[in-house]
Amino acid sequence: MSEIAVATTNFVSTIEMRRPPHNFFDLAMLRDIADALDTLDGDPACRAVVLAAEGKSFCAGADLAGRDDSGARTGASKVYEQGIRMFRFSKPVVAAVHGATVGGGLGLAMTADFRVSCPEARLSANFTRLGFHPGFGLSVTLPRAVGRQAAAMMLYTSRRLGGEEAARIGLIDVLVAQDQVRATAHELAAEIATNAPLAMVSTRATQRDGLADEVEAMLAHELAEQIRLTATSDFAEGVAAMNARHTPVFKGE
Repeated sequence: MSEIAVATTNFVSTIEMRRPPHNFFDLAMLRDIADALDTLDGDPACRAVVLAAEGKSFCAGADLAGRDDSGARTGASKVYEQGIRMFRFSKPVVAAVHGATVGGGLGLAMTADFRVSCPEARLSANFTRLGFHPGFGLSVTLPRAVGRQAAAMMLYTSRRLGGEEAARIGLIDVLVAQDQVRATAHELAAEIATNAPLAMVSTRATQRDGLADEVEAMLAHELAEQIRLTATSDFAEGVAAMNARHTPVFKGE
């Protein structure tokens, strides 16, 4: 059974993740989102998309529960294939980021053109805290959005940013009250959708020129580094500490 829902009204399509409370993604969910985008790409009734989620979090990252080493490696490659498909979608996307957006969940939010969020949101690229390399194209998308220094600060520290701080550095485009996030995302998507659709697609292609190709090349590097680092004891410690909710003790091995 699909864990997303898709609906279109007045030229705005909504893709909603339905894996509450935290919407941890797996390959099946990302494939469903990519499939939906492929369908909407050819649908003239869709001129803009809102990516949203039910539950407490927008997306708290990848589902790491019960993953084994070999399966994780194969799965990561297939996950990133879906990410590339998302970046190659031709129409504008607005992410309604109403809660925690962590790791790969932040990578998913960065596939969108704009992010609408709230002070209560928590955004984190927490990969180094888990003991491995950033992924989902964040090595490209974060510097594009917030600049190299702010991106490096996020990636090196794995710190969590509240919505106000995220908006200050440009990670969030529109900041509103939490109960207004989705409605505001729809308003922005509807405003975009009032414009000429061919001109909109053309303009977006110019603004994102080379992004999908750059992300695809970077994903290959990110994956290679992740595979290398998932074999370390630090990675095992990072995941165990996250699951047990204690501070990891890394040994550099």
